[in-house]
Amino acid sequence: MDLRQLADEVEAVSDAYALRHGITRDATWFLLKLQEEVGELTQVFLMRAGQARDKGYSREELESGFRSELADVLSHVLLMARHHGVDLEAEVARKWLSWHPDRLSPQGGGEE
Repeated sequence: MDLRQLADEVEAVSDAYALRHGITRDATWFLLKLQEEVGELTQVFLMRAGQARDKGYSREELESGFRSELADVLSHVLLMARHHGVDLEAEVARKWLSWHPDRLSPQGGGEE
């Protein structure tokens, strides 16, 4: 599955959830939901790393929670990008992949 197809699938789930719960997904909602998910990722990361109390979760539950929260963050990044009309594939290619070692110019800089 490519990134656009994944974004389509995530959008369908989010849209159905919003309809079911009467949520208006505006620009503020997309940002705040992403922030919420990053906070949840941070919490489980700290528990998993032994830097916060584990609240009785097993090592397996913490690992599962960590993976789940990473998926939530990615999904909300996709949703926010879609809401704002950002082509993430193009932006990753422009911002990150121009620095790929196989694409660097002899001077060492990526494409601007």
